[in-house]
Amino acid sequence: MTETTCRACGAPIRFIKTKAGKTAPVNAEPVHFIPDPEGGDLFITPDGDAVRGWKIATESNAAYDGYTSHFATCTNPDYFRKPRKGDRRRAAT
Repeated sequence: MTETTCRACGAPIRFIKTKAGKTAPVNAEPVHFIPDPEGGDLFITPDGDAVRGWKIATESNAAYDGYTSHFATCTNPDYFRKPRKGDRRRAAT
């Protein structure tokens, strides 16, 4: 997994191939999380599984390692959004 830079915000990111066959941008630093279907965050595992759960500060026996989707933390997400059909405000920029 090669580290690169987000074109929108300049943060270090990586790309992981998901089980669905798509490429997902993730923050470069791995995090520890506890899986929970009701979890508030979405994590991408190194093998491409998308798992809901809760981020924890320290490693434990119940924790998994994964990456936070960069879509959740990018400071300039509009850079990649395409204008919707008929949206004049976005088309003028």
